[in-house]
Amino acid sequence: MSKKTNHIDSTSANTIIAKRRNLPDAQQLITQICSGNTTALSRSITLVESTAARHQAIAQEILTGCLPHANKSIRIGITGVPGVGKSTFIEALGHHLTQQGKKIAVLAIDPSSSISHGSILGDKTRMETLSVNERAFIRPSAAGDSLGGVARKTREAIILCEAARYEVILIETVGVGQSETAVHAMTDFFLLLKLAGAGDELQGIKRGIMEMADLLVINKADGDNKNAAKLAASAFAKALHLYPAKESEWSPKVKRCSALQNEGIEEIWETISNYIKLVNENGYFETNRKKQNTYWLKNTIENTLKDNFYSDPKIKAKLPLLLEALNEGKTTPFQAAQELLKKV
Repeated sequence: MSKKTNHIDSTSANTIIAKRRNLPDAQQLITQICSGNTTALSRSITLVESTAARHQAIAQEILTGCLPHANKSIRIGITGVPGVGKSTFIEALGHHLTQQGKKIAVLAIDPSSSISHGSILGDKTRMETLSVNERAFIRPSAAGDSLGGVARKTREAIILCEAARYEVILIETVGVGQSETAVHAMTDFFLLLKLAGAGDELQGIKRGIMEMADLLVINKADGDNKNAAKLAASAFAKALHLYPAKESEWSPKVKRCSALQNEGIEEIWETISNYIKLVNENGYFETNRKKQNTYWLKNTIENTLKDNFYSDPKIKAKLPLLLEALNEGKTTPFQAAQELLKKV
């Protein structure tokens, strides 16, 4: 009995492996995505995130097919340090939007384990009720080793979500390093979550992040923290007036909310809607999207050149030798770099 079971298990495993090796049909996936099939959407995002050459080829075909159906959503970047309540806030905002009949997608970029390179926090498990909402799609992605903790393929995932007719795309950053800059360059509205009673130094939020924010929200404004949140909101509102005027002609706002108690969420969405109305009327919405396309074109070129450089067999062979010579003081970093660049 045991041998028979093992044989069946082995056969089943081989069948599953064989199926996984078969590449899906791109046109079929495109059709399914455009009809709102979340399984096809998830599978396509997995292909986009894959570094395998055979997966990248089909991923590009899917992206090309989905592009005419994209660019019809509102993209919102949400940032703040770990512990500020990003996931709770997104769940509260997500429920508010789905109750209005909107379809939302959440692209949550998790910190990565330095050992397994997998997601540490697991946003789907932290958004328990939103994750089972049929009008919501949540996709957690490990940040990996990409710059600033931003999953390299997040922007492509946005296109796929838009083709699947999601009207609002919420992008949650890790909240550390330079991830905010990259997310700001792929969204229409940038929301910064902060806590009352914790200074900028403690929260790790620099002036540059404050300048990027279109809305600053003091979260956890409930219970004994209400007064502190009110004072913090007043202080930040005064500070925002010192920053240069935005090209969008929008004056950044400061709001308070309690995501846990679901208080202030409706007012926050109203603020976002007012911003979108303004930038659509003055033309900044389209101008910003065009600037972002230019940014990501150059970013993709830089990343591709870097990847191609380090994957070149000649570089792979020479780099360890030059590193050894560098450590022995026989060359300088600049000389070593020039020698490697001549190999390409």
